[in-house]
Amino acid sequence: MTKRKAFIIGSPISHSLSPQLHGFWLRQYGIDGSYEAFDIKPDYLHKVIKKLANDGYVGGNITIPHKEKAMMICDEIDEIAQNIGAINTLSFREGRIFGSNTDGFGFLENVKENVSRETFSVNQGRAMVLGAGGAARAIIYSLKSAGYEVTLCNRTQENAEKLAAEFDCGVTSWDSRNNLITYNMLVNTTSLGMLHNDPLNIDLSTLPQSAIVCDIVYNPLETELLVQAKMRGLQIIDGLGMLLYQAIPGFELWFGKRPEVTSELREHMIRCLNMKLFHQS
Repeated sequence: MTKRKAFIIGSPISHSLSPQLHGFWLRQYGIDGSYEAFDIKPDYLHKVIKKLANDGYVGGNITIPHKEKAMMICDEIDEIAQNIGAINTLSFREGRIFGSNTDGFGFLENVKENVSRETFSVNQGRAMVLGAGGAARAIIYSLKSAGYEVTLCNRTQENAEKLAAEFDCGVTSWDSRNNLITYNMLVNTTSLGMLHNDPLNIDLSTLPQSAIVCDIVYNPLETELLVQAKMRGLQIIDGLGMLLYQAIPGFELWFGKRPEVTSELREHMIRCLNMKLFHQS
């Protein structure tokens, strides 16, 4: 059987943990395959994807800054990706390029895995989403699909208003981000709090005790937002799980095996993350 090859394309790409993630699954399931990372600038995206398809790759992931531009290369895009307005997964079949988006799936699966079904059901209500970039799109879509009423809060009000109009969401100003008394979920989709970035300055004192606090940042694994939430006894969900769960559909598409997210995988990925942090320091 021919070795199956997949990839991830982004720029920059050296920070990505996806090769370590898919490599773990390939070894675990004894699959003869590979998963490579390519740092590709936007001007070369179309040419590189076409070449990879012609060179026998079965598909791959698309990450920042290509998630929207890559849609133009696809012959077919699934309904979820069309609604989100971005793709993160490509598959090559019968000379055609198919695009999908698994970010929303990854976010929701991570939430469901980390809170009880009763908590998640009870908490379906109001969510504040911080940020209005590409990551916010999939999370807004998934939250609304799960029955949440979503309010956007972004440093640039105009961007929040545009995204809110597209997804039929509420908007509140960045200066009002501490007014959390009516929300039972808070999600940070910005890069604030990421290693070497500015911190996310927010006061969680008005957030109800039953609320869930999610941060899609996983470098560091426990951000200042999550530390503050933990100190208040709130349910916290870090960003690593979203990375792990969003990878499941793509791996199954490319390698024919639906993988599982296990404690061993998470421990492996934390070791990989710490190794990257060590080399960056």
